[in-house]
Amino acid sequence: MTLSFWRYAHLVLALFSSLFLIIASVTGVILAVDAVQEKIPSYKVENFDTIRLNQVLPTLRTVYPEITELTVDHNQYVTLKGIDTEDRDINNYIDPRTGKIIGEPLKKSDFIQWTTALHRSLFLKESGRFVVGFVSFLLIFIAISGFAMVIKRQRGLRKFFSKVVKEYLAQYYHVVLGRLALLPILILALSGTYLTLEKFHFFIDPADAHENVKKELTTINDPTFKNILLADIQEIEFPFSDDPEEYYVIKLKDKEIEVEQFSGVVISEKEFPMTTLLSDLSLDLHTGRTSILWAIILGLASLNILYFIYSGFAMSLQRRATKIKNKYTANDSNFILLVGSENGSTLRFANEILKQLLADNKKVFLCQLNQYSQFPKATQMLIFASTHGLGDPPSNGTKFLDLLSSIKQEQKIGYSVVGFGSKAYPDFCGYATIIDDSLTGQDWSEQIIPMQTVNDKSAEEFISWVKLWSQKTGISLSTTPSLYNHVPKGLQKMMVLSRTIISELDQTFQITLRPTARTRFTSGDLLAIYPAGDTRERLYSIAKTEGNIQLVIKLHPSGLGSSYLYQLEPGSVMKARVLQNVNFHFPDKVNSVALISNGTGIAPFLGMMEQNSKKTDMHLYAGFRIKTQNTYYYEGVCLEMIEKQQLQNYQIAYSREENRCYVMDLIQKDALFFINLLQTGGVIMICGSLAMQQDVEAILDVICQAELGIPLSTYKSKGQILVDCY
Repeated sequence: MTLSFWRYAHLVLALFSSLFLIIASVTGVILAVDAVQEKIPSYKVENFDTIRLNQVLPTLRTVYPEITELTVDHNQYVTLKGIDTEDRDINNYIDPRTGKIIGEPLKKSDFIQWTTALHRSLFLKESGRFVVGFVSFLLIFIAISGFAMVIKRQRGLRKFFSKVVKEYLAQYYHVVLGRLALLPILILALSGTYLTLEKFHFFIDPADAHENVKKELTTINDPTFKNILLADIQEIEFPFSDDPEEYYVIKLKDKEIEVEQFSGVVISEKEFPMTTLLSDLSLDLHTGRTSILWAIILGLASLNILYFIYSGFAMSLQRRATKIKNKYTANDSNFILLVGSENGSTLRFANEILKQLLADNKKVFLCQLNQYSQFPKATQMLIFASTHGLGDPPSNGTKFLDLLSSIKQEQKIGYSVVGFGSKAYPDFCGYATIIDDSLTGQDWSEQIIPMQTVNDKSAEEFISWVKLWSQKTGISLSTTPSLYNHVPKGLQKMMVLSRTIISELDQTFQITLRPTARTRFTSGDLLAIYPAGDTRERLYSIAKTEGNIQLVIKLHPSGLGSSYLYQLEPGSVMKARVLQNVNFHFPDKVNSVALISNGTGIAPFLGMMEQNSKKTDMHLYAGFRIKTQNTYYYEGVCLEMIEKQQLQNYQIAYSREENRCYVMDLIQKDALFFINLLQTGGVIMICGSLAMQQDVEAILDVICQAELGIPLSTYKSKGQILVDCY
């Protein structure tokens, strides 16, 4: 079945039952806490599971002249009702080995009784019990549909617990916690449903009568009576008198027997039906009454249900947040924007293009892929398509290929395809590729530019398409990343630990931030800040030093981000978020790495040197204009890392000092080193300005062509050239 089927089924069931699930979950958490507290303090005696009935009854008969009932509850606390030697009524927890009173059963508080009634029946008696049972039944299907969606998302059962791609907070934890809580929630739902069915006598028990059997069980003092463990007993009713017609009634976990009090002969035996056993098991599983650990797990599962309700609706609103608003009809428009989006993120990009084209007085129509039809006046068609599953279409694009093959346009139309996806999946932009291939085969279509891809909703990668398309068509579109970034929620607070001061010669400063404990990051990741409190985002490459975030920034007179960061004082708090930049993380399984940077591009490399605990062979090539206090600091760090064997060597080029030198000169001088590094599987990492990147790649390409006869692109395709430039 398709992902959309499971998603809609999951959403509809959750919508229908959400109010009742909230009540059941809140009360379930309270009752789980009560189940834990019930076991503290514990009145269970040591080695309880080894105590046998023949060890207990003679002792208790001696201590208590009259006993009416002995019960063993789900906590394995033994309660005795009777009269002691001083004629006092006894209803207490006892040590069954000695008869000593060790505690008094406490009555449930009014609040717990009220909570239990609300949890079971919503104070509506039989009608309420039916509603609660029906919601438990729906929860089974909610869990199953959620399970199916995770399998679809993770691309198979074997990858059920593999890494989850983090699109946004609600989605990420909805999946992660859903995987962990799936089994407890399913057990809660199944046991709750069974208890309701049993309450309404859905299961018909066999005749409730004892079988009259003459079984020589034993007398209490007979050695064979030791076969009955106290742990297997639920209740013993003692004879009221010495009348031979008065029997011991012993209720075990699986049956009930009547025993003559003098001869020890079993008068009758009744085995409990399977429905009774299942009812006890369901009650144990549903309440956690037999285990502190299970009660805690059930409490956490109930809390998770509350979070799933919140995050599920947040995800639904996220998908509906971006609505299509067209000014022109499909028949009147020259530009057609077709969107395939599962959660609405791709639609956001398309909407920004729609707004800009409308502002340029273009007649534009935006619709879903499944709304593809005849477009009589169209001259250009832009397709924005995301991918789900094994190269599958999103839910609003499942019919597109069939429509494309059956509906032919009557005029030539230029087209451009932009694929959205995540490189964490092997079928990256797989569906967009299928669309591009299908359009290539149409006699009415003309490709404007080759298909472009966008990884993890990267505004920077989307801008690459914008530039190419604008250059080809002559239609100017914005290339500002912040325009295509939506304002994120849940920014994390970070404290400023230190900040250096700029000088007349050097406008570069360093700032160190302490993130929250839950912030996961590494050197090479990006810190995103929103200095104006709007969608304008500024990104800075991170160095992880001593567990903190260190940035190296050049202050620009009118720089929005740099000015904001420079005015922060130590002790102040700012809000930001960390963006994983997995394509620029220090490689784990290589023998040698060359780090090439200029200016503030050295920042992530400072952290990578510190994190090089495996002592990978590392070489730094850095370029600056002049020697400053900052460059002396960098050299000090390098010398320290060399002493710790976490850096092999470093070379620094100064372009404005007496002996002018550039990074490219250092690379040219060590040409054989770079050739050997690339041939042996080593990695070159480049961080800094785009101009520097182009110059470095150009000189490396010349070296590769001259020494090896192959272009640098060969090694780039193998992932041996990692770049983060700006």
